[in-house]
Amino acid sequence: MGAYRDDQGKPFILDCVRIAEEKILADGMDHEYAGIQGIDSYIKRSQELAFGTTTPMRENRIAGIQSLSGTGSLRVGFTFLRDWYPNKDAEVYLPNPTWPLHRNLTNLCGFKWNNYSYYHPETKGLDFEGMTKDLKAMKDESIVLFHVCAHNPTGVDLSQNQWNEVLDIVKTKKLMSCFDSAYQGFASGDLEEDSYSLKLFAENTDNLMLFQSFAKNFGLYGERVGALSLVTQNQDEKSIVMSRLKQIARPIYSNPPIHGARIVDIILSDPKLTAMWH
Repeated sequence: MGAYRDDQGKPFILDCVRIAEEKILADGMDHEYAGIQGIDSYIKRSQELAFGTTTPMRENRIAGIQSLSGTGSLRVGFTFLRDWYPNKDAEVYLPNPTWPLHRNLTNLCGFKWNNYSYYHPETKGLDFEGMTKDLKAMKDESIVLFHVCAHNPTGVDLSQNQWNEVLDIVKTKKLMSCFDSAYQGFASGDLEEDSYSLKLFAENTDNLMLFQSFAKNFGLYGERVGALSLVTQNQDEKSIVMSRLKQIARPIYSNPPIHGARIVDIILSDPKLTAMWH
């Protein structure tokens, strides 16, 4: 479940991943520790993939660290919100249904979670009326989790017009939007189209956090390759947030693994390998 496999039931290894691994060997890369935040070039390229040329990317005010895939980014991210989100009474709202670990992790980080309407079992489609009604009923400055695309487990996504409506509600209610991105490229087949919701919100609100995983779209399941990003208001705030994120990550796993992140970094830094991956 959640793995892309070949006819022999084995995880499918992309050609670009094979080439990147050969480059790691050919270049004689060592096994030195990464910094607490991870590999800086990998973090930057992960953010470029997700945020594109949006304003906070151009202004260099997105704090970010490498994480232990999507699960690790959720763990660090929600711990950060528990410790530093200004509204100490804020509760977390999750789509119904959602990936079960969303509930487990928000509980672990000290939050009370609630459902908001999302999937309509009778139509097997989106319950957009119920979703918007629930968003409007949330207390101001609540924390709400969205799936960027390829909603897990339903596969049901919002249209671009519907995302625009949701953004209006989010801005009115001053909600903190947390986006889970585990399947960029798998919904429409196009990485740019699949990141529409995130880019839309990045252009219109600074209350934004991204949990990113490359387990699926690079086929790097066991390498635990992910990233956590948080939009800040300016570079001074970015520096403070980076310090806080590292303080949280340090006692959990000290520093992240390097092999899978190097693979992604090499592919995204080479136009030919990037095109092959696309």
